[in-house]
Amino acid sequence: MTRHVLVLGGARSGKTAFAESLALRSGSSPVYLATAEVLDGEMRDRVASHQAGRAGQFATIEEPLALSKTLIRAALTHDIILVDCLTLWITNLLIAGDNVAAQVERLGHTLGELTDTRVIMVSNEVGLGIVPDNAMARTFRDLAGSAHQRLAEICDDVYFVIAGLPMTLKGEPPIPTMGLPQ
Repeated sequence: MTRHVLVLGGARSGKTAFAESLALRSGSSPVYLATAEVLDGEMRDRVASHQAGRAGQFATIEEPLALSKTLIRAALTHDIILVDCLTLWITNLLIAGDNVAAQVERLGHTLGELTDTRVIMVSNEVGLGIVPDNAMARTFRDLAGSAHQRLAEICDDVYFVIAGLPMTLKGEPPIPTMGLPQ
């Protein structure tokens, strides 16, 4: 049985680097499933930086909305799928007017079906700061928190990364060098 993973952390905490390291040590055919949509110059620069950092190490699939379907398709040819990131996916679903809770449940069912492919999901922990000042931001924070709880329940391993250091919340501790500069 494959161990699915949830990696949480704040902005610029090192969560993606940790997840990439874990993915590269976990499988022979990794794919990076990117949920970002490039809507402005800053995002274009962020995406380009991420792509340059993983060049040649991962195949890449870009899918902002249909995460479950894309995971099923990717699992046909890859033994490890890194999803980066769930909070962007949730944002995309909100903007599209989709039912986020229903899509998270669908994702949970999909993870249960993927027994031969490991899925590592990266997400921003957004519930540690101040209460947002507008309804949409509060809705987003609440949906992200609920999604994290549901997925943490399903995943075998859950990590929280802060200052580049992974902390094990559930499951097996990572190999000590994971997520740290090599």
